[in-house]
Amino acid sequence: MNMNFNDFTNAASNQERDLEMSRVFPSLMRKVYVWMTMALAITGVIAYGAGNSPALIQMLYMGRGPLFIAGLIEVGIVWYLSSRIQKLSLVSATMWFIAFAAINGLTLGWIFAAFSTAVIAKTFFITAGTFGAMALIGATTKKDLTKMRGILFMALIGLIIAGLVNIFLRSEMFDFIISCVGVLIFTGLTAWDAQVIKRNLLMAPDAGEAAQKIALLGSLSLYLDFINLFIYLLRLLGNNRN
Repeated sequence: MNMNFNDFTNAASNQERDLEMSRVFPSLMRKVYVWMTMALAITGVIAYGAGNSPALIQMLYMGRGPLFIAGLIEVGIVWYLSSRIQKLSLVSATMWFIAFAAINGLTLGWIFAAFSTAVIAKTFFITAGTFGAMALIGATTKKDLTKMRGILFMALIGLIIAGLVNIFLRSEMFDFIISCVGVLIFTGLTAWDAQVIKRNLLMAPDAGEAAQKIALLGSLSLYLDFINLFIYLLRLLGNNRN
């Protein structure tokens, strides 16, 4: 009798939780994209300022040291957020995300120095359209995209290795191939990440800070997908330079 009562209590509790999560789920998903948009805006503003500042161009881009250090800091922030998110407060995690977006803006300032505003704008809108379509597909499709993970991450590792090799080869054809593959990889990762974020939010125990941290990490993943998709598309479309 106690077992039946406990089962009934657990079922009622799970049903109540499911109803609560279905009610707040749209709000949590909006937070994912609000945080991502905020980070993109911060990155864009700082990149524009860096790319139009002769002093910063001289300091950041004339030598490999500053960019290498900034890259290591970015990797460290992503690792720190991913591994310590449960121990950080939501405010602290958000500040780390903002810091990452700002530093990434400094590392991407060269874009505004190397490409025309028209090319950057065109590439941005193409990226936004592609990203939006794939995120929608990932969030709404009934098909489980889990199997894509292994393929996409192996392809990503290959892409990184190919990019390092081409630093020495300096082959334009190889660079074109790398850019095409990069677009395909981050298009796929956008759909996969969108589905994972939806699944993780629906599995959250409640709509409190833990769920919001999941949303913040999701926005970081989508932010990285957008930035990388934009860069690889810019390499393909950015023939009209200043």
